[in-house]
Amino acid sequence: MIGIIDYGAGNLASVCNALKQIDRESKIVDQPDAAGGCERLILPGVGSFRRAMESLNSTGWKESLQEYALAGRPLLGICLGMQLLFDEGEEHGVTPGLGLLPGRVVLMAPQAPHRLPHVGWNNLIPVQEHSLFRGVKPEVDFYFVHSYHCIADCATDVIARCDHGGEFVASAARGNVAGMQFHPEKSWPAGLRILENFSNWNGKC
Repeated sequence: MIGIIDYGAGNLASVCNALKQIDRESKIVDQPDAAGGCERLILPGVGSFRRAMESLNSTGWKESLQEYALAGRPLLGICLGMQLLFDEGEEHGVTPGLGLLPGRVVLMAPQAPHRLPHVGWNNLIPVQEHSLFRGVKPEVDFYFVHSYHCIADCATDVIARCDHGGEFVASAARGNVAGMQFHPEKSWPAGLRILENFSNWNGKC
């Protein structure tokens, strides 16, 4: 069972539909105490880092997600959900994140003629092999929508980068915690392959 976290800032329907496409059982989880019954969790997200963390804090999700991750169980953050995995974000002022991936989230500063937000299809620059990308060709495009990007403190956490007037982290992972800045649920068929890989992932590289 894959739990999709509902904390008021997630694109839930498209994630649910994508998992149905690959015949994986999932459910919306809106209470932190129900997370333990899920084999894997997906943390989606749209909107601002600060507002999302305020929601995670006020609903008890922050502590629940930290405990879930520390127990070695697979956790995947998508778009804003990936950013929330890091130590802090600078959107609307510095806000502490979940602290599961060392680093911070800052505003992108692309070179002209690239603009913000970064919206649309772009390919990945592989940095290292990872189970979540098994069977995914490096030249395949993925769908992005964001203005902020993650700066990982540890280069070994970076799985793939992308270029939008300057390189940024497109995917990162440490142990059983992984994040995708792009939307795999909107990046068919390569994105579906990533979600399928996640559904079989044991939390190791």
